[in-house]
Amino acid sequence: MAPEGKKILTTSDDPNAQEIKDIYGLRGQVEHKLAFLRTHVPKEMKLVVIGHSIGCYISLQILKHGPELPIIRCFLLFPTIERMSESPNGKIATPLVCWFRYALYIPVYLLLKPWPVNIKSLMVRMCLRMMNLQSSSEFSLLNMLEPSCLVNVAYLASQEMMEVVKRDNETIREHLSKLTFYYGTKDAWCPKEYYEDMKRDFPEGDIRLCEKMMPHAFVLHFHREMAAMVAAWLKDDLSKVQH
Repeated sequence: MAPEGKKILTTSDDPNAQEIKDIYGLRGQVEHKLAFLRTHVPKEMKLVVIGHSIGCYISLQILKHGPELPIIRCFLLFPTIERMSESPNGKIATPLVCWFRYALYIPVYLLLKPWPVNIKSLMVRMCLRMMNLQSSSEFSLLNMLEPSCLVNVAYLASQEMMEVVKRDNETIREHLSKLTFYYGTKDAWCPKEYYEDMKRDFPEGDIRLCEKMMPHAFVLHFHREMAAMVAAWLKDDLSKVQH
C-alpha cells in the first residue's frame, strides 16, 4: 500500500515512466526494477546487486535483460532460482497458491477488511512479541494485512511456483565471475542438494554453504550478522582491486 498522502505514479502522471504490464507478476517485478535502475540511477555509477530468496531470481533476470547496466558484483543469498515447486516448502505452497488461491481470498476479505486499524495493530504487536521481533516491523506487517496486499502476494507466489523451474545456467555462466551464491544448510526453499548441484555444475564459481545455521528468513533474527558478512565480502573485493 502507498503511504498515507502518497500515490503511485502512472504513465499519465510521469511522461518518462515506463508502462509495465502485469506489474504485480514476476515478469512485471523484474521490469519494474530494470525501469528504476535505467531511469533513476546515474549511468556512470557502478552497481552491486544483493538479492535474497526470489530476489536472487530477479537479480539474475536483471543481469540477463540489462546488459548495459554497470553491475560489477552480485550476491545471491539463499537463492530460490530453480525448482521452487519441488522444494519442501514449494510442495506445500504450490497447491495453496496455484489451485486454491481464489478460495483463500474469501476469508481474507471477510476476516481482515472489517477490522479497525487499532485491532490489527494490537494483533501485530502480540505476534511480534511471540516471535521476539522488533516493533519496527509493525508497519510492514500492518501493510501486509491489507487484503489487496495479501492478494498480490498470493498472485506473485503462484507465478513463482510455475515459472521458477529450470535454473538459468546460461546467464549464470556468462556472469559467473560477478556472482556469489550463499546457500542455507537447512533451507526448505532451496535444499542442500541444490547447493551440491550448483557446486558440481559450476566448480569454478563462488558458491558457499552457510556455516552459521542461519534460516532462509534470516531477516527476522540474523539481519545484523548477514549485513556484516556481506559488508566483509565487499571490503575484501575492494582490497583486491586496490592491490
